[in-house]
Parts: sequence; C-alpha cells; structure tokens
Amino acid sequence: MKILAISDMEEKYLWDYYQPGRFEGIDLILAAGDLDRRYLEFIATMARAPVWYVPGNHDRSYRENPPQGCRCIDDQLAVFQGVRILGLGGSMRYNAGPYQYTEGEMGMRIARRRMDLWRHRGMDILLTHSPAFGRNDGRDRAHTGFDCFNDLVGVYKPKFHIYGHVHPSYLAGRTPLDRVGSTRLVNACGRVLLDYPPAGES
Repeated sequence: MKILAISDMEEKYLWDYYQPGRFEGIDLILAAGDLDRRYLEFIATMARAPVWYVPGNHDRSYRENPPQGCRCIDDQLAVFQGVRILGLGGSMRYNAGPYQYTEGEMGMRIARRRMDLWRHRGMDILLTHSPAFGRNDGRDRAHTGFDCFNDLVGVYKPKFHIYGHVHPSYLAGRTPLDRVGSTRLVNACGRVLLDYPPAGES
C-alpha cells in the first residue's frame, strides 16, 4: 500500500503546479493538520485515494467549514484495508485557541480510545498533529510534544507515527530521530510518500 502523508505546508507540486498523474498509485492520503481547507479539497478531488485528516492548532476554520470530500478521524480509530489508524489532532495548549490541549487533556482523549484499541487489538499507524515529547518536538511551549504519545508508541508499537507541526527548519542544528524501537517517526510537513508495511517488514 502507498500512503501519502502531508502536513503544514501546501506543496506547489501538488497544487499550483499540479499535473494529471501526480497521485497515481497512492492508496491513502493522511493529513496531519495545519493545511488550507481548499488544498485538502483539491487533493480529494484530484486523487482517487481517500483523504483522512486530523486538525492542527491553526485549523480554526474547520469547525465551521470542514474540508469537503475528506474524512476527519480526530479522536477515532479508523481502519483502511485492514490498517488500523488512530487519529489525535491538536497541539499543546499555549493560548485560548481551538485544538489545543494540556498533557492531561490529551491523556484523557487517549483513555477514551482504550476500548477501541482493545477491540481492534492495537493500531498500525498513529496520526497526530504534534510529535511526542522529546521526539523531534520544539523547545517552545507551542511546539512541545505530548509525553502520552510516548506511552502509546511504547505499548502499541505502531509501524508509523505520522505527525506535523514542527517544521524541519525549527530543528536547525539538531539531528532528528527517525524511529523509536520498531516505530518509524515521520514528519509529514510538506509531503512524504510511504510504503505500508515498511520495506523489509510484513
């Protein structure tokens, strides 16, 4: 299965300079937040693959005008062709804006999904807007990751943790981690094409 992961930065390659065939061979598109609603709608129209997303901290407009033709999997465990995907949007709370949570609030959101995780015997992909704490997150409050994501990855060992929020330029001078144990960490800012299962795994 081919998965296109996108987040935070609208890619001109996929929008302004779009050409037919750009989405050929892609089975699923996962969006990790902070993307223009019109961008997601354009991709949903042009791609034959479904577009599933979680909101980012700048997606205030989604509440009144969610992207049409796309599926929000925030606070859900969704299954696509047997692949179990847990969606948890939003960032660490840093002001009064929407889609922001304290560590405790995010932990409660996860607790409400425990029955789903048990029923589906875990997950294969964790799709979030923010990274996990200490795993390629930022040093400022707004870009601090959630420690409860570390617990999720440690217990359920998904193949991928796909996230956005922290642009690569924010990590200047730091070498980002590419995996934690068997879980591959994927910063989807811009676009990343993934094979599922990862090469060499089944």
